[in-house]
Amino acid sequence: MDKKIEQLKCFESSPKGENSTTNFGVKISNDENTLKAGPRGPSLLEDFVFREKMTHFDHERIPERIVHARGSGAHGYFVSYADHSNLTKASFLSAKDKKTPLFARVSTVQGPRGSADTVRDVRGFAVKFYTDEGNFDIVGNNIPVFFVQDAISFPDFVHAGKMEQQNEMPTGGSAHDTFYDYISLKPETAHTVMWVMSDRGIPLSIRHLQAFGVHTYRLINAQGKSTFIKWFWKPLSGTLSLLWDEAQKIAGKNGDYHRKRLWDDIEAGDFPQWELCVQILSDEIIEKFEFDILDPTKFIPEELAPVTPVGRMVLNKNPDNFFAETEQIAFCVSHVVPGIDFSNDPLLQGRIFSYLDTQLSRLGGPNFNEIPINRPVCPFANTQRDGIHRMTINKGGANYFPNSIDGNYPRPKEEASVKGGFLPYPEKIDAVKTYKRSETFNDHFSQATMFWNSMSQHEKNHIVDGFSFELSKVTRRNIVERVVNEFLINIDKTLAEKVGKNLGVTVEPKVTKNIQKKLVKPSPAISQVNLLSGDIASRRIAVLIFDGCDTEDVMSFKKEMEKRDAHVDLLAPSNAPVRGCDGPSLTPKSSWVSEPSIFYDAVYVPSCGQESLELLQHNGDFLHYILESYKHLKTIAFSGCPSIIKETLRLKQDLGLILGQGWRDVVEAFTYSLAHHRVWERESLASTIPA
Repeated sequence: MDKKIEQLKCFESSPKGENSTTNFGVKISNDENTLKAGPRGPSLLEDFVFREKMTHFDHERIPERIVHARGSGAHGYFVSYADHSNLTKASFLSAKDKKTPLFARVSTVQGPRGSADTVRDVRGFAVKFYTDEGNFDIVGNNIPVFFVQDAISFPDFVHAGKMEQQNEMPTGGSAHDTFYDYISLKPETAHTVMWVMSDRGIPLSIRHLQAFGVHTYRLINAQGKSTFIKWFWKPLSGTLSLLWDEAQKIAGKNGDYHRKRLWDDIEAGDFPQWELCVQILSDEIIEKFEFDILDPTKFIPEELAPVTPVGRMVLNKNPDNFFAETEQIAFCVSHVVPGIDFSNDPLLQGRIFSYLDTQLSRLGGPNFNEIPINRPVCPFANTQRDGIHRMTINKGGANYFPNSIDGNYPRPKEEASVKGGFLPYPEKIDAVKTYKRSETFNDHFSQATMFWNSMSQHEKNHIVDGFSFELSKVTRRNIVERVVNEFLINIDKTLAEKVGKNLGVTVEPKVTKNIQKKLVKPSPAISQVNLLSGDIASRRIAVLIFDGCDTEDVMSFKKEMEKRDAHVDLLAPSNAPVRGCDGPSLTPKSSWVSEPSIFYDAVYVPSCGQESLELLQHNGDFLHYILESYKHLKTIAFSGCPSIIKETLRLKQDLGLILGQGWRDVVEAFTYSLAHHRVWERESLASTIPA
């Protein structure tokens, strides 16, 4: 054993006192910027330092994805709203009502495949369009910006955010030392960290995710005109989130909560839908911006550049086999079709290389495109042959170009006559090779402040709570103090003071330079308060039934809610049928304990007789159900039994705690309250209620 330990010590490496080098010992002069053709130019393939670092990172895990390992997916289709050929020659956007099959995958970033769905994290949102010109992938997130500006920093960010290397904890979360050590030393992370610490980091469900392409892309029409754009996915169900206490409890009760809710909705025929939108960035609009559209840490508020819907996505079929489809699907930023091109965003430029490199490792070689879920629906032909897992049986005698044996096929057409072929935008490049970053990327805190200023009061409270919780898990006091005094203080003084107070940190800002902020005016389109759907379609309602409840009341309320396209489940003290006071027995879906209030958006209690009322007043499971729902600011309606609220629980009545005599008395108020998602005015009071 001692001999083995000595052997292992030969491979130990300490970072102290060492200069950065490549794996072959070449000293690195710059480890934060890729080599580019000019500060705002494209990244260069000759940058061997970046390629070595990214290649090693891409191959660190097999076969699980390094990031985005925990995911859920579904098949669907996209329908174009119109002929958008004025913007792009991409075929799937070329005609009104044109339908394109697709597969979408939504994932957390940090945790492994076995982690929980409801952790605080960024959600990946990737869509593969099987167009008649080839596969096109939009590989985005539910947050419109990213932590770092240059792809060479991506491995460092992921290493810092992942489970700590000495103990592989925590699973699926960022509440630990290395994450906050990194972000507090990397000011460019400020904007994205604010989004993650907000309610956006704990979405209610997959169908309630707003998503973004993050980067700036080009659309190119048949005349060769280029237009910069940003991709947006807007959910038709509204953008909604969990509360932090809910998210944690759901993680313990059902780690597959988001996956199951998506699966159940599709199986029930209640198909999630999103609008695909573009933010069109004309030269006139871009000139007005006080930030760089190539900077992936910057967001373009809708007030500065309106969002135009171009089509609708519907997810309508669950996978037949999770591994074969959801796990083996391979998204690549480099999967574009004619009419769509890249910008010089240095993070995007690195992802173009990284995603393909990752699939080569994870899926066993260069033929991952032949796995059924990845195959295009259009014909494909080239001179690529052989390799592990080759499925195509290529006929003919030549596997090279040019050739005379097979009539010189397959071959490209001459550029001037290419019909529908991919041609990059002929951007003129005349620059000096450099590791420098464009000075237009230097403003790191303005948009983080804009995000804070755009939040409603309860959303600001949740951000304070998010930072307070996360930093309470950081064991090194100097890191906590640095986050408060050198990071949060530069976003907003009130934010820093409130978080500092919760952590016992005195706010003493260490100003190293005068930070000039631009564009801090609120953007109403960012706040989730303004992103509600306006209805209760797809919302989940728990109806608590029990012996002696009014059967007609139960069934009438259920029918009324289902007319509004809500999901209604009958839940009882156990899985056994209950005896109604006025008719046949009712069969519950499950019990109050098996399907707790955290799985539902609202609760309804039907009317009942005095005997049943007395039993409910002493039933701990029932009282806990109501208290927990109240604590989580949910709509609760009693069509009778007011004494439980007024005398037993002594809860303060509000717009979301509705008392009546029969279902007709409460149905409209119930619908109105649920359509507003939560009873936010209850929050300060509810925080004192144990549950």
